Amino acid sequence: MVRLPEGFLAGLQAIAAGSSARLLTDPASLEAYAWDNTGIRLRPQAIFMATTTAAVAKTLALCQEMAVPVTPRGAGTGNVGGSLSLQGGLVLSTQRMNRIHEIRPQDRLAVVGPGVVNADLQSALQPHHLFWPPDPSSARACTVGGNIAMCAAGANAPRYGVTRDWVLGLEAVLADGTIIQTGGRTTKGVVGYDLTRLLIGSEGTLAIVTRATLRLAPLPQVRRLLRATFGSVPDATQAISALMIEETPPTAIEFMDPACLDILRQVGQIALHPDARAMLLLEVSGDTDAVASLVRHILTTLQHYHPLEVIQATTPEDAASVWEARYAMAPTLKKIAPRRINEDVVVPVSRLPELIEGLAAIAHETGIPIVNFGHGGNGNIHVNLLADPKNSHSLDYVKPVLDRIFSLVLALEGTLSGEHGVGMQKKAFIDQEIPGPTLDLQRRIKDLFDPKGILNPGKIFPPPPGM
Repeated sequence: MVRLPEGFLAGLQAIAAGSSARLLTDPASLEAYAWDNTGIRLRPQAIFMATTTAAVAKTLALCQEMAVPVTPRGAGTGNVGGSLSLQGGLVLSTQRMNRIHEIRPQDRLAVVGPGVVNADLQSALQPHHLFWPPDPSSARACTVGGNIAMCAAGANAPRYGVTRDWVLGLEAVLADGTIIQTGGRTTKGVVGYDLTRLLIGSEGTLAIVTRATLRLAPLPQVRRLLRATFGSVPDATQAISALMIEETPPTAIEFMDPACLDILRQVGQIALHPDARAMLLLEVSGDTDAVASLVRHILTTLQHYHPLEVIQATTPEDAASVWEARYAMAPTLKKIAPRRINEDVVVPVSRLPELIEGLAAIAHETGIPIVNFGHGGNGNIHVNLLADPKNSHSLDYVKPVLDRIFSLVLALEGTLSGEHGVGMQKKAFIDQEIPGPTLDLQRRIKDLFDPKGILNPGKIFPPPPGM
């Protein structure tokens, strides 16, 4: 925990006085910003709630001058500790930079502040028959700035990709207060290095985004939801592979394993076939004729994998209730196991059967319950270890279990994170995936952007060898 230099808070107060920003140092506010979705508590020493790019720039310049660590923060919905103050210092919140500056339907773009909530943006775009495809399950709370920082995704990713595919340009502030512009307003452009994509997913370690130009997609005319249950996990995962090699795959393919179905039965959210051991939620979207044809084709494909039942949602209310059951899974698990560890590994879709089989074996051999669900359409599975905080034996085994899970994922040609990022939770494992020379290059990029190391310190990278 750093000690704030003399005059630092006074300098922040002067910046706040010149704008509508707010400086918070009261105990209640510091406690509120000490948490994120990990359940880990790390209390900052001050919070600066910026409202303008100029205020962000002045604040960062002051922090660099006085060597005060800065933790950028949106809504704090992250799962890897990215918005926690690992070294204390200042939390720089962009939540109040929540203005939608411009919507240009003719160019299919919107210009927004980083504090705009994802769901609020979608509501504003709906009258224009447009939407922004990144759709994390926390969309009702998470902000666009956080989505950009972590390169968020969600159920739409099999069809639409992830955040980096839907950002045209950025305004951002470097550690020394320099304001930069990257990208532009066109979907094509190859002038200079692609700094936009470099900043997306950098987790607030290179710069703080203060404005984003977003690429938009036409809102589908029709959405159809199908729920398919299977008597075995291999049948379900092989069905995913078959659907994803089709010319037009579903918009979303969500997977739930036997442990998920057992929980759904316990809470009674939806009626399930008694022999069901795996479930797929499939969403199809497009114009009316295309969707009808695609649904028929999907039903034919599924029959090759022995589904126990396939149910189509007949009303928007039916579809909403099924999605609610899927999105309620994470909060339900958190109630069951408050200290659960939620990983978001990814493997090629063709290797999904091996991943789920391997995870089941690890759970059986270690005695730690593992619940798996997620975005099967792109091989992105949320692996939840239900470690019991009251059972020290269970907690002792968490680290070795993670080692085994990550080794399995990498052996299957996968990656350790698909949408949550690295933060402070996965940095000890990053060198298992990224080779030494590549990791060294990334550290040098960080040093170039942030030579004094004040931006989100202690995130992403483990200490260099020998330190």
